[in-house]
Amino acid sequence: MRKHIQRVQQIQPGTENSAETAALIDVDSGRFLYEKLGNRRMRIASLTKIITAWIAVRSPKFNQTVTVSRNAVRQEGSSVYLVEGEKQTIRNLTYALMLRSGNDSAVAIAEGVAGSVDRFATMMNKEAQKAGAKHSHFVNPNGLDHPEHYSTAHDMALMTAAALHNPTFRAIVRTKYFTMPWPNQPWDRKMKNKNKLLFMSEADGVKTGYTKKAGRCLASSMTKDGHQVALIVLRDGNDWVDSLRLLRYGLTAFERKPLAEQFAQTVRIPVRYGDAATVAAHAVGNATYPLKQSEHQDVRFVVHAARTLLAPIRKNQVVGTVDYMFHGARIGSAVLKTDSDVKGTGFIGWLRSLFHRS
Repeated sequence: MRKHIQRVQQIQPGTENSAETAALIDVDSGRFLYEKLGNRRMRIASLTKIITAWIAVRSPKFNQTVTVSRNAVRQEGSSVYLVEGEKQTIRNLTYALMLRSGNDSAVAIAEGVAGSVDRFATMMNKEAQKAGAKHSHFVNPNGLDHPEHYSTAHDMALMTAAALHNPTFRAIVRTKYFTMPWPNQPWDRKMKNKNKLLFMSEADGVKTGYTKKAGRCLASSMTKDGHQVALIVLRDGNDWVDSLRLLRYGLTAFERKPLAEQFAQTVRIPVRYGDAATVAAHAVGNATYPLKQSEHQDVRFVVHAARTLLAPIRKNQVVGTVDYMFHGARIGSAVLKTDSDVKGTGFIGWLRSLFHRS
């Protein structure tokens, strides 16, 4: 698979970029559509907060109120100016985390969900492993530089795609503006998302990131016709432009029609005790997978159906399945449904018909 992806990268226009490393993933299928040194270990700055938010939105404490600690308010870097002793819901803190990249919000969430930053980091590493991230390790919830805090574009794409399957996470990262209460102040906190792509394009996420050591990092996403792609670029001085180009490439260079439609499958199955010797069955299903037109020749089909059917048979009766294989991996499946009725004949066919009447 990797050799194939690299070959596509070299010949396909629309993937030019300045990132040191990058990874573009189809959210639904999990297919990587483009990679550039995707497994190189990197600092990821505030892209870390994707995992923090992903854990927060699934926590049973998400709508609970927590008390902000001194540790949280003393965090360096970007802040939403939380005050020690302030009470906020984890929900509000998650919006502050993803829109304004509050390092103080990240620690408040970690302490509220897990009781401490260390215990929350353990949760982060477990979630990374579950998502298939093999080259990542986290020690804090905000991405402040630490020699043992790192990931890769590939791993971050996997985790971002997993997070985007959560509707609450998806809603938060596409939010442009959010108002958060500010206790003991005559006004609320008015927040505008730092992700410029939300304001300059059809993008719908995800998170900005920057430290001097990590450089400019960006996680972004875009959806077209119900299909979403997510992109990670790390150490990219031209991140806005590069990200738009790669996101649009991911949505336009690959077809996403149902596999059963693209690769119409009809099989004929022998019939016993019927008024026809065989019955035709065709593949029916909605499974999709992003493919280039030139890749259709690499798709293989594995049909699972009975060698013989016994009449009577009804039209649209399910009689098997089809698996669609691409480079040795199953990319989707469909069911086989009969095209017509087959009536029973003879004594056995007549007897079986008695038990198949509606």
